[in-house]
Amino acid sequence: MPIIRVIPCLDVNKGRVVKGTNFVNLKDAGDPVEIAERYNAEGADELVFLDITATTEERNTTVDLVKRTAEKVFIPLTVGGGIRTVEDIRNLLNAGADKVSLNTSAVKNPEIIKEASEKFGKERIISAIDAKKTGENKWNVLINGGQVDAGLDVVEWAKKVTELGAGEILLTSLDKDGTKDGYDLELIKAVSDAVSVPVIASGGAGKVEHFADACTCGASAVLAASLFHYKELTIKDVKKHLKSKNIPVK
Repeated sequence: MPIIRVIPCLDVNKGRVVKGTNFVNLKDAGDPVEIAERYNAEGADELVFLDITATTEERNTTVDLVKRTAEKVFIPLTVGGGIRTVEDIRNLLNAGADKVSLNTSAVKNPEIIKEASEKFGKERIISAIDAKKTGENKWNVLINGGQVDAGLDVVEWAKKVTELGAGEILLTSLDKDGTKDGYDLELIKAVSDAVSVPVIASGGAGKVEHFADACTCGASAVLAASLFHYKELTIKDVKKHLKSKNIPVK
């Protein structure tokens, strides 16, 4: 088992961190730069910053906000939302992002993964996959902030993006997002078994046991948002529990 990374996620809308359930009913959770600083101090291994309305509003990720966040944190920063071109990726990396996360743009133009991977290195390119359960052991890829079913099978799409050069997969269960009922373990296992790159589990964490469950199903990293934002659990709580289960953490 790899050393597991514990990753808070900042879902940003109009310059504020928000959190909802199943990608809707968004509530304000604070200033992204302040929250990022807090997670940096609390021992987060990485940070994910998603501009969740950039794609649906057909605008680019807020580069200035990314720059201000990057200046305050000293852990790897992944940025996603509204990225359409290789030039967009370059701008975000220049602003201080360490990695970029591609979802809608990759579905519409898969070659962007290949081109970006060749230009910037596969370790900087993450394929974000938002999954919606459609049947037993079957999930479809959703795009446009979870609003549009792309008609692609999640496991097959995960295989394709890694073949194109994605160095990691950020796998979010739309069904589990914000519910705190636990990660979709079947989904995590299905994708982890199908690809050779690290899989970040996202969507559904509600208690420390859920993080360990995701790791034993194949996740290389575990991500959560509201649980950390509202201080129901801390990064240290999660790492302490994982250690108690003999799951390696930093």
